[in-house]
Amino acid sequence: MKALSDETRLRMLNVLMERECCVCEIMQALDVSQTRASRNLGILEAAGFLRSRREGLWVLYAIDWSGANRYASSLARLIKKSSVRHDILTEDKKRLNKARRVGPGCVRLSKTASPP
Repeated sequence: MKALSDETRLRMLNVLMERECCVCEIMQALDVSQTRASRNLGILEAAGFLRSRREGLWVLYAIDWSGANRYASSLARLIKKSSVRHDILTEDKKRLNKARRVGPGCVRLSKTASPP
C-alpha cells in the first residue's frame, strides 16, 4: 500500500490502465523528469503492480493484471477516488494520446527535465 501512497504513482497507474508505455511516454504524459518517472515505475514494479519487458531501445511497462488481479477492482476504485484531481488525470490521458517513443533523447521532451 505504501507504493500507492504517492500521487505520481497513482497518476502512472491511471495512464497505464490505458495502455502499455515506455518511460519516455510516461514522462510526456505526466510531464515529469526521466529520473522521477523511472524511480516511481521501479517502486510500482517492485510492489507487484507492474511488469516490464524490453522492446529494442525501450523498456515497456504495463499493469501486471496476473499479479494485481486480486486488487484490480480496488485499484481502479482507489485511483478514481484518490486525492488526485479528476482534471489532472484527464490531462495526463490527453498528453498520453500525443506521447511518442523517442528513444534515448526522450529526456529532452519533458518540460521539467533539465537538458543533458
